[in-house]
Amino acid sequence: MQIQQLLKEGTPKRELATALHQRLIELHKALQVDAERTLDSWREGIYRQEFRSSAENLALYLALRNIDLTAEQQALSVLGLSSLGRSESHVLATLSAVTSLLEAALDGGLANTAIDDCFSISRQRIEQRRDEIFGLDPRGNSTRIQVTLPSEAAENHRLVEDLIRAGAASVRINCAHDGPDAWSLMIDHTKAAAKLAGRRVSIMMDLAGPKVRTLSLHVPPNMLTREKKKKLKKRRKAGADPSSASALLKLGDHIVLCESLDPTSEFVNVTLSHPQLLDQLQTGSMVWFDDGKIGAIVESITDRSAILEISKVPLKGARLKPEKGINLPGVPLSIPALCQKDLADLDFAIGRVDIIGFSFVQTTQDVRDLQSAISERLPQGGQMPALVLKIETDLALHNLPRLIVQAGGSMPVAVMIARGDLAVEIGLERLSEIQEEILWLCEAAEIPVIWATQVLEGLAKHGFASRAEMTDAAMGQRAECVMLNKGPHAVEAVSFLAHILLRMDRHQLKKTPRLAPLRAWRDPFGL
Repeated sequence: MQIQQLLKEGTPKRELATALHQRLIELHKALQVDAERTLDSWREGIYRQEFRSSAENLALYLALRNIDLTAEQQALSVLGLSSLGRSESHVLATLSAVTSLLEAALDGGLANTAIDDCFSISRQRIEQRRDEIFGLDPRGNSTRIQVTLPSEAAENHRLVEDLIRAGAASVRINCAHDGPDAWSLMIDHTKAAAKLAGRRVSIMMDLAGPKVRTLSLHVPPNMLTREKKKKLKKRRKAGADPSSASALLKLGDHIVLCESLDPTSEFVNVTLSHPQLLDQLQTGSMVWFDDGKIGAIVESITDRSAILEISKVPLKGARLKPEKGINLPGVPLSIPALCQKDLADLDFAIGRVDIIGFSFVQTTQDVRDLQSAISERLPQGGQMPALVLKIETDLALHNLPRLIVQAGGSMPVAVMIARGDLAVEIGLERLSEIQEEILWLCEAAEIPVIWATQVLEGLAKHGFASRAEMTDAAMGQRAECVMLNKGPHAVEAVSFLAHILLRMDRHQLKKTPRLAPLRAWRDPFGL
């Protein structure tokens, strides 16, 4: 009987092991025959004797990867045996070792218990929760695509239709932009486009949260060019707020974080959206502006202000403007995750959308506060929306298991790896490791993950994707959802991402290789 047919709940393990053992013996023989044919065409070009064994193993690997081994991989996992997915440098040795283990298990009287259904049920749970939260993919990809709607989507219903037709299974409305009138139109257009496409498209409203931002700036005259001075003068005559100016900062420049702007100061003055954070700064602390584009060290602290020296910035400098995010790694931010605007936005969202994105969540109390706020606004008999925990800070990362349990105990939950803020908070060098750990933790909790921040950013905004962006997008396939930001080329980015995910689906399921056949080295012409 075929291995795939035996991979079902209730099949005796001994029956599966016997069939798999026979299959591996046949596979061993077939590989050697196939590899020998390949070696015959290579031998006359191999002059270095020490390379011969390497060529033989390569021929064996090509023969192995010419076969679809998805079922065999799953059977080995069910029986608790080693995977063939790590056999690259020792194909026959791995195959022999696994075959020997099966022989030993059978000779030792492998208990004839039935296959435990937990192997399939756990994966089914994650997939079911993925579909409930993020909808279905039109191509059958295992990873869903969520796209952020721009302001234009409120007026242009065809843009929403194009995004969904290109492969978006979910849309994101960012509450930091636009307002209820525009949001209503975006929701209407999404539902109409989903009906036209014949499938459900989930809608997420992403609460802005109490993000710490630059509020206003004073730029001293000595830092302004003649042209900038003229523009500022015109702005003042027109009644514009002079504190909305921007400052070009270079390495070694100084800025002052303060409660109120000092127009006589020789340094750039910056006020904060949360001035109470000035009390939490310490000499030597690092402060990052604009998603990590500008870094500064706290040099000294005075009464209700702090002087910072710019220590990380591009060679040509970078402009600091009002309404840009601030990160203070290592500084405990005692700010409630829900602000008044968030509560007002919940008034609009509850009953209209499927998912609430929770920005700046850090503690279980934050989750309880949001759950209470949602319950208060939920119509009689209404269904709780899903909750996306956006992991943006070191504290949120530390508390992640508790956050998942608190949220998942009463509502559908997913986790967003918000890699922009998180990278600034924990350090860029830790991000690759931490995003892997979050994927593993969420798989253990059987909840879906969103891979977010700057995915195919160049393509969405400028029409060109870098090689690094394409690799990053492919890595995102291991999550249940990938989020794209808005941009003039967003439709193209959605379509491009859908094709990347489809290709990667053949080879990877979470962190497990499927061992589907390799296609790149099939050469029918023998050239």
